[in-house]
Amino acid sequence: MANARARRTVRLSRALGLALTPKAEKYMERRPYGPGQHGRARKKQDSDYAVRLREKQRLRAQYGIREAQMLSAFKEAKRLGGQTGDNLLALLESRLDALVLRAGFARTIQQARQLVVHRHILVNGQRVDRPSFKVQPGQLIHVHEKSEKMVPFQMAAAGEHSKVLPAVPAYLDVKLEALQATYLRAPERAEIPVTCEENLVVEYYAR
Repeated sequence: MANARARRTVRLSRALGLALTPKAEKYMERRPYGPGQHGRARKKQDSDYAVRLREKQRLRAQYGIREAQMLSAFKEAKRLGGQTGDNLLALLESRLDALVLRAGFARTIQQARQLVVHRHILVNGQRVDRPSFKVQPGQLIHVHEKSEKMVPFQMAAAGEHSKVLPAVPAYLDVKLEALQATYLRAPERAEIPVTCEENLVVEYYAR
């Protein structure tokens, strides 16, 4: 099951031209072209719609969310005023599963989601099992005491996941050995480690 999921992730990564996991990144270094028998073929120029659609899919894939969740986040971002694209990324980044990943508690967004769903993660001392839970500035994210001895968390505390992840962003204060992270503030666009032209995503939904 895990191997099949990993293969699907690698295939999706190649289709989107974006490594979604460390394993996919290594695979794409060997095969830097799309999947399938026509992967190496020169493609015709995409339409404006296709470009916007692919960018939306790339963003969705990096957070591992469903279309309904993406659309809901877009609508909320639009209501907030200001730059809708920046608002959208900030909202997605405040999800609990995303912050568990950024803190280095998990190696991939899929693993981060699994840790949350299995009730290993607490926010201000309360168990939260919803990956989409919106963390507020000042709240503490930490691993349940009974879960700290699990192998994935021992690896995280030793900094193993951090070796393949981007540097911890400035909007998080992480105490990795203690498996604790404080969400300090809403992130600025330049601090969010995702590959995305968010304006194209906004144009896709605004069409």
